[in-house]
Amino acid sequence: MTHAPESEVPTPSSTSRRRFLGAAAALTGVAAVTSCKSTRTALAGPLPRAKSRAPLAADEPIRMGIIGPGGMGGGHLQAIIAANKAGTEKVKVVALAEVCKPRLDGALKSATEQQGFQVDGYRDYRELLARTDLHCVLIATPEHWHVPMAIDALAAGKDVYVEKPLCIKTEDALHLKKVVDANPDMILQVGTQYMMYQKYREAKKLIAEGAIGHPTLSQTSYCRNSKDGEWLYGIDPAVQPGEMLDWKAWCGSEGEVPFDTEVYHRWRRYRRWSTGVVGDLLPHMMTPMIWALDVGWPVRVSAGGGHYVFKDMENHDQVFLTAEFEKEHTMIVAGSVCNDTGIEPMIRGHKANLLLGGNNVVLQPQQPFVDEIDAREVQCTEGGDPQDALRLNFFNSVRTRQPNQSPIELACKAMVIIDLATRSLWGGGKYEFDPKTGAVHRV
Repeated sequence: MTHAPESEVPTPSSTSRRRFLGAAAALTGVAAVTSCKSTRTALAGPLPRAKSRAPLAADEPIRMGIIGPGGMGGGHLQAIIAANKAGTEKVKVVALAEVCKPRLDGALKSATEQQGFQVDGYRDYRELLARTDLHCVLIATPEHWHVPMAIDALAAGKDVYVEKPLCIKTEDALHLKKVVDANPDMILQVGTQYMMYQKYREAKKLIAEGAIGHPTLSQTSYCRNSKDGEWLYGIDPAVQPGEMLDWKAWCGSEGEVPFDTEVYHRWRRYRRWSTGVVGDLLPHMMTPMIWALDVGWPVRVSAGGGHYVFKDMENHDQVFLTAEFEKEHTMIVAGSVCNDTGIEPMIRGHKANLLLGGNNVVLQPQQPFVDEIDAREVQCTEGGDPQDALRLNFFNSVRTRQPNQSPIELACKAMVIIDLATRSLWGGGKYEFDPKTGAVHRV
């Protein structure tokens, strides 16, 4: 259920333009981009109530399951094992679930050998969730499975770490929020690791103190480049529907389509299965900025972009979006996989600006206020890997039941921007979101 790790050396796509267009037409479907209706019938009905959690003593190892231990999930697996060996946290990965047999077999072998005990494997994630000894699960599957699996896990009494983006559709994100809100004793954290950077905490303090006046405009970006294209993960020709892969389960509630090895191995390139640059890259930068600003929900979003270099990829290789918020603020965001020069992260206020391009926070007063506000630089310590820090933050929440640093409401705010920007990219126009009703409509 996961993509190959980003550290793999990309290989040129074998998909011709003609084959690509044919496959895209078959796989994308004819659903209008303006539709807010979800095909996820599993998300209908009453909100589930979580079963009792497995008891966890103060000195007891956390028992975790990973759903989707290939690609990103495999990276999490190795990092968690390393943290346990280093004594950073007492945690054991005791169960794995994966629809692809070679990936499951490889992850099981690695986890078992490194931890010194037999790790259990499942082809159906629901069998993993049925265990009563697990304290939490990590979900690192394709985006269309994040919300259904998270809901099932919470209902089974498991705390959840779910990868970003939260999903593909706004309404699914909001439904998950309702489930989380209905189960306040449960923990759910979204894997947006830049939330652990101190500079955003310092920026939030300065804004709350009124140091920059009313925050009017922010900007950020996530841009990278390659010779051959993005998300060209290696293809294993042995992975075919049947014993090697439960393709129907992989497709899930999005509906089964004819198998395409390009789609399975490189799903982030395809519109039906991913929002591409917008959902894979931009949440890293947008989410902590949204948190620091504290300007409410995004209420109006528009976007533009195109296929400027990598024309055999269905999702865009260059995007630029604008999001307006409840509390009179505008954010602009650029994303690219065909040029790695971004725009400096910055928050502009009526009285001063905050520059966030480095490790520290630089406050620069606007000219009319130079006699009232002193320029200064707030030193920040950004030691270590933010993803390691975010996982430890999650484990601390599992133990203490305290809120985590990357909660559901914040992820939902980012998801509104991701979804509405994607609709704008494909359908044109501007989209509005009503925070009170959750309704989306095209302006």
